[in-house]
Amino acid sequence: MGRTDIQRRGLHSILIAGVLAASALPCFSADVAASQRIASEHALMQGRADEAIAGLRTLVAANPKDGAAHLLLCRAFYAEELPDAAVAECEAALSVLDKNSMAQDWMGRAYGIKASHSGPLAGYKLASKVKNAFEAAVDLDPRNGDAVNDLSEYYIGAPAIVGGGLDKAAALASRVEAQLPQQAHRTRGLAAEKNKDHATAEREFRAAVAVAGRPDAWTDLGAYYARRNDKGKALDALRQALSVDRSHDASLVDVASILLDMHIEPKLTEQTLRDYLASNAKSDAAPAFKVHVLLGKLLQKLGNKAGARDEFAQALALAHEYAPAQKAMQQL
Repeated sequence: MGRTDIQRRGLHSILIAGVLAASALPCFSADVAASQRIASEHALMQGRADEAIAGLRTLVAANPKDGAAHLLLCRAFYAEELPDAAVAECEAALSVLDKNSMAQDWMGRAYGIKASHSGPLAGYKLASKVKNAFEAAVDLDPRNGDAVNDLSEYYIGAPAIVGGGLDKAAALASRVEAQLPQQAHRTRGLAAEKNKDHATAEREFRAAVAVAGRPDAWTDLGAYYARRNDKGKALDALRQALSVDRSHDASLVDVASILLDMHIEPKLTEQTLRDYLASNAKSDAAPAFKVHVLLGKLLQKLGNKAGARDEFAQALALAHEYAPAQKAMQQL
């Protein structure tokens, strides 16, 4: 039997209502999505990975084409050292944001962490993807200092068979020198160090400090001296980094990590980590849950097991899937 007129009118009304509802939904959803994205990004910057991931998953479930949400998810999974999830989310982000320099840079990082967790053959296959993503990031925005640093480290560290080469690093430094002098000097310093030209390396790292005076430039200089096992000069440079880092950003964690590697100044290291955790300048450049693990391991070495346990617990409360925190708690 065919439909009655009443049935047709009823169905027509339902369809009209559905179209009207759908047409009204994007404006409202866009506002809600924007607010949720901002809240999730703030949670990620503060190290609250679980909270950030939950909010972002809601966004991408409602709109699979939300490239910004996928990118934030990629960053969250990268921070938690979950390579497969990070790669999947960055690839989803790039399906929408392929002309976005930041998205390309994070794609390269995600491929990089996946390569580091893979065997040699799989790692080599991923290496070209890492390089291509970093190169795309720099091509899209030559002023993206993070992308320039990532690409320069790839060129310097990777073998020629997968696109590495000191000549490429030198060309990159020349290309960005006018706009990013600190990154250019850093690149030349790392390349000279790789070439065992330590006089040039030191000069370039010092030149990076001279043109910028930024905490990360001082940290790079301190890290170079630490690799040379010159603890005195390393400590001097790291103290300078602390003195100029008034915002207490991620450079503090870099300083603390170098001090930990050198096995010196435990009290300064502890205070530096605590200063970062108490600051308003936290970011996913140094996720808070990772910093809690670093602090916990330091306290454990100092004989403070209760303090260590508390730090590991705080890390897991922020990011329950973070394997290093799980392992540290189990081994305590």
